Amino acid sequence: MKLRYRAWLRDSMGCDSEEIVLPGEIRNVGMLLNWLPTQGERFKRAFEYIDVVLISVNSHYADRDHPVHDEDEVLLAPPIAGG
Repeated sequence: MKLRYRAWLRDSMGCDSEEIVLPGEIRNVGMLLNWLPTQGERFKRAFEYIDVVLISVNSHYADRDHPVHDEDEVLLAPPIAGG
């Protein structure tokens, strides 16, 4: 699976994208978002505010029930506020 990051999430992760091997038990976006912070301190810190992040799977916005597969591209994009 390809993970892509935007805005402050990209800065927290230290990259704009990376490839991961999706475990077989991860079947949807919610399970993915629950699993990622368990993959090390870098993920744990970056995903502290994951509830405000918009998720896209293969260029389509997705909710937590949306299915995910190893060949998918998942974009994590925090909302951006201007002033």
